[in-house]
Amino acid sequence: MNIQWYPGHMTKTKRMMQENISLVDIVIELLDARIPYSSRNPDIDKLAANKKRIIILNKADLADEAKTSEWVKHFEQNGIRVLLANSITGKGLKSITEVSETLMAEKKERLKQRGRIRVPTRAMITGIPNVGKSTLINKFVGKSTAKTGDKPGVTRGKQWVKIKRDFELLDTPGILWPKFEDERVGTNLAFTGAVNDDILDIVELSQLLIERLREIYPQQLKDRYSIDFDENTKPHEILEAIGVSRGFKARGGEVDFKRTSTIFIDEFRAAKLGRMTLETPAEIAALYPEENK
Repeated sequence: MNIQWYPGHMTKTKRMMQENISLVDIVIELLDARIPYSSRNPDIDKLAANKKRIIILNKADLADEAKTSEWVKHFEQNGIRVLLANSITGKGLKSITEVSETLMAEKKERLKQRGRIRVPTRAMITGIPNVGKSTLINKFVGKSTAKTGDKPGVTRGKQWVKIKRDFELLDTPGILWPKFEDERVGTNLAFTGAVNDDILDIVELSQLLIERLREIYPQQLKDRYSIDFDENTKPHEILEAIGVSRGFKARGGEVDFKRTSTIFIDEFRAAKLGRMTLETPAEIAALYPEENK
């Protein structure tokens, strides 16, 4: 499945970020804890060069805890502070200001010695579409400041959000990159809802996800739908078994594959199959050795 989705406003977003990066001290990047590598925009590393960095693994409540620990260790070994968060419940959000203040402590002290009494912390917050950025900001400030939605591409313009007297966030629209050079990255983004479902073949997408889960979480797949299969069972056969188990029949008694696929994808995204992470640092190092030199 060749997935490309880059609405025109994303080009404008990237340009806006380039123009405003000098206004901030810290760049906070939200990643989906289920796909920390695939949800990282490679452009952000270039944009945020020489800035303090925080990564927030959002939707950590949906991800495999053991694999999340591996990702935290991986990023921190590369000098980036990592926080776990649930933007819906607000869990982990308090740590954002605390860590930001720690990162800014040396600069603030230096400026105070030069006579600057009040030194506000300014941070840019960014992330791919539908990673929960607007929901996180709204929970952070306790009111609906940023637009939210269950489809990617809701936030369209920059806005400064005052978190407290001396801490401000520059919110930016979700940004993808013009071309997914790796098909695996594109499908991971589609699995988790970062790509607009309207441009996808949901039946094909569900079979690709089944193929992945058959390899890494087979028992959860079996338990959720009360089905059985082995490593040789084809994805479309597993999808059909799910449809039969749920009683999703179309006219003529055949399995309704579209309905089955839609429900299956929705249940995966809501962690009804269990907490799952689709990639680990070790797997990424094996797939992309040139990035780990």
